[in-house]
Amino acid sequence: MGKEVKTTIYRDPHLLPYSFVKSHGILIGEDENGYTLCTGPEADRDMIPEVLRVFGSIEEIKSFSEKEFNDLLSSIYSNRNLQDDIDTSTADKKDENLDSILEGVEKSADLLGGDDDAPVIRLLNSLLSESVRSGASDIHLEPFEDCVKARVRIDGVLTELASLSPKLAPYLVSRIKVMARLDIAEKRTPQDGRLSLTLGGKAYDVRVSTLPIRFGERVVMRLLDTDSAKIKLAALGIEAKTLTRFQAALAEPNGIILVTGPTGSGKTTTLYASLSLLNDQTRNIMTVEDPVEYALPGISQTQVNTKVGMTFAGGLRSILRQDPDIVMVGEIRDMETAEMAVQASLTGHLVLSTLHTNSAVSAVTRLVDMGVERYLLASSVKAILAQRLVRKLCSNCKTEIELTPAFLDQIGVDAENAKMACQPVGCVDCSNSGYRGRTAIYELVTITDELRTMIQDGASEHEISTKAYEIHSTLAQNGKELILCGITTVEEVMRVSEIRDFNDAGI
Repeated sequence: MGKEVKTTIYRDPHLLPYSFVKSHGILIGEDENGYTLCTGPEADRDMIPEVLRVFGSIEEIKSFSEKEFNDLLSSIYSNRNLQDDIDTSTADKKDENLDSILEGVEKSADLLGGDDDAPVIRLLNSLLSESVRSGASDIHLEPFEDCVKARVRIDGVLTELASLSPKLAPYLVSRIKVMARLDIAEKRTPQDGRLSLTLGGKAYDVRVSTLPIRFGERVVMRLLDTDSAKIKLAALGIEAKTLTRFQAALAEPNGIILVTGPTGSGKTTTLYASLSLLNDQTRNIMTVEDPVEYALPGISQTQVNTKVGMTFAGGLRSILRQDPDIVMVGEIRDMETAEMAVQASLTGHLVLSTLHTNSAVSAVTRLVDMGVERYLLASSVKAILAQRLVRKLCSNCKTEIELTPAFLDQIGVDAENAKMACQPVGCVDCSNSGYRGRTAIYELVTITDELRTMIQDGASEHEISTKAYEIHSTLAQNGKELILCGITTVEEVMRVSEIRDFNDAGI
């Protein structure tokens, strides 16, 4: 086999279309000597003379193994900007929507024939555009025996966007893999990658994850709006008194501040907003994350890589040799990371991190279960913030409801203290869901001297909770306030939390 061609980012308009390369196993590479025609083991030999005729300046023809050819294909075509494809596929087609594109795909005999206007490429571009326009955070492509489901997560809830023909699955997956620089020949193991795109003048990072399942490969793409990294702490919707207390905790010179909640509850956004507040260029701020979701100007960010032994604990250990003032650890998952975080806080560093727990106080129990000594926790933890994301009622169509005795009893409010409550209706603005956008409910427990003593003396989680919530509001109380302001509903607060009875939720 020939030596691998040294490729460069080649943006000539006469570059062979991706669809042609995939179909015929022929591509054009460029090195210091000029153009080289590269062929794979399945190359269509009858097309070689035609390519030579079009590219008269080709200096050499080389053959590659399947893996070498696929690596070369990914190297060249993954550098192409998706925006170019979207602009090309939508030019002079401003009236086309997803439905019309789907109809074109179903009627097409050659799914990847022609050029970048091929139906599958236009379909994927349209799915991405539609997802961004609808405010989706994730896109799921799920192959089944008789269809491929395209679903999007909007405001935390999955909604089906389209049901596609099963024959589209391998084409869609191959296209996504090339864009994300993944191995298109490997279909037996999970892969992770990322790509960047610009839509509507906004930049997005897209995290791509593939997983082999029974009927093919399942793909999930997480859309990360880079503007989210610029959000201010005060804009997160934290109640004023809670925000003041949280900012006071962030002003501590050392200690551990934890943000808890399930996956997808906005913990990382809260930590990024906190780091942005602390980043006054007088302190060395460093992070170790899995993965780095957004680039924060002026902050050194490190990504976990378990393949080379770069774990949270290992990264934190190395960071502490870099003279940091503030350290953010993406998640405390094990005893080693927890111990390193505690030691860092006790040696004069402010440590911010996350835990997957159901409440603020249960973070203490979780760390004790990991093996951290209680006296170390009592000395190091300064504050614990628990949060959940709830959908907001659509301001265009929500309607007030009657505050019946049964409703007031359900949320534990007297008629004299009741303000208002609303219910979802549905309109064009919210795609008939009744909800549009999300906000968060919070509970913040700051570790007072009394709580510190209880932790050190081995008090139970229930005892600590009882004392903590005498002075601090709970998730249920914060959720109740949003309900009685017409911002969200009882069903939403119950959906994202374990609260089933507001009267028994520490109120």
